[in-house]
Amino acid sequence: MLIAELERSQIRGDDFAGAELILTELRRSFRASTVAEDRIAEAARLFFQPLEPFLVDDGPEHQHRGRIARSAVEPIWQWISKTVMPEEAKIFAEHVDQALLANEPGDADKLARAFQDLAVERIKAALATNDDKSRRRVLAQIGTPRALEDINAVLGVLSVRDDLAALGEKLSGHIKVLAGPQLESVKAILDAQTRTKPELILYALILLMSRLAAPWQLVRVAKRASGSESTTRIAETPYSVAVTIAMAEIERVVGELASDLKSRRSIAVSAMLKDVHGALRGLRSELDMAVDTPWGRRLADVRSTISRVLTAEIEMMPGRVRRLIRPMPVKEIVPGSVLDPEEVAEAEALIGFVTACRSYAGELAINEVTQRTFTDLQLQLDTGTRTLIESMRMAGDADRPYRQSQVDAAVRFCAKVFGKDYASLLSKAAEVAVSRSESKPAIA
Repeated sequence: MLIAELERSQIRGDDFAGAELILTELRRSFRASTVAEDRIAEAARLFFQPLEPFLVDDGPEHQHRGRIARSAVEPIWQWISKTVMPEEAKIFAEHVDQALLANEPGDADKLARAFQDLAVERIKAALATNDDKSRRRVLAQIGTPRALEDINAVLGVLSVRDDLAALGEKLSGHIKVLAGPQLESVKAILDAQTRTKPELILYALILLMSRLAAPWQLVRVAKRASGSESTTRIAETPYSVAVTIAMAEIERVVGELASDLKSRRSIAVSAMLKDVHGALRGLRSELDMAVDTPWGRRLADVRSTISRVLTAEIEMMPGRVRRLIRPMPVKEIVPGSVLDPEEVAEAEALIGFVTACRSYAGELAINEVTQRTFTDLQLQLDTGTRTLIESMRMAGDADRPYRQSQVDAAVRFCAKVFGKDYASLLSKAAEVAVSRSESKPAIA
């Protein structure tokens, strides 16, 4: 219910600070509630705490530079605590438990920092081999699909842990619009923090993105650094990775949207559509994305993917509605039966989804299919509801419940397509039809 209300708030435009973050966390919690996972130990939680802004909920095969799949955290911890430094990990876990039982969280944090520093040294030593066979054996022990990238991200973040903490204290907790004086201030902070540590830039930009209401606005840092909209000029600056990070984030949201649609969870998909639409439009307006450049081709691929995903869902909608509201011969209706409420709810949600798609059709390259499908739906409802009401007038005791459930479904669908006033008139017409049907003498 909270997810749905936040989504409606975002679509209306009356957003508030932190809504995007709350919605993102709610989506993650909703998905996690359907998956049985062992709770990570306190020692492991403290060890990975600096990596929290860099974790993503995508599958372990994700391609986001500088980020780690949340599902990879447990395998990495198992590798560290059982292979790289088992004795030290055991002692660390025992001391952390003691500190927390004594209500000394500060001591637990100090223990974690010391263990992190030692882990960085040991992991580097484990990876420092020129023998391909030995390296492959180490990566196999970690066991994640992107083991080398995952462990390098862990090393990268932990190696600049203190710098990232200092940067986090200087950045605003939530940045709604990264522009004007706010952009100048952020750029100055980044310059000061990364001037002598270029290896910090990637993680500093990801940390900054986690504070942005609209993650795509990260490209404004690269644009400001180059003083140009040209991606060629931007590619020459140290902050060019900001564009890559923003593109990866858009791809991540598109993948999340596709997964939710496929699973029929529909977790605030309209809000995600709005985010993707805003991101694509923002990139195209901020940068000169020539189609013959790597970033231009990547953006075209994203638009192609979202178009393909949405088209498949949009084209499915008329058939699902038609199946629910088509007039049925009496002999095909089981006496006393009604439509499946879940099917009706899914069809109603799908209509709402297609309605949302209409608002963003141009940028998402789905203009034609959306218009065609919506016209088909309007025609179905306009003609189909009249037939349903007529069938109500002729209904008997056996088929009346089923036909009533069809009319109720049609009223809900019409409210989405034609508005509440139209649906109210339809509902009144159905009531009249029912009263006439019930007043007829029974026919043997």
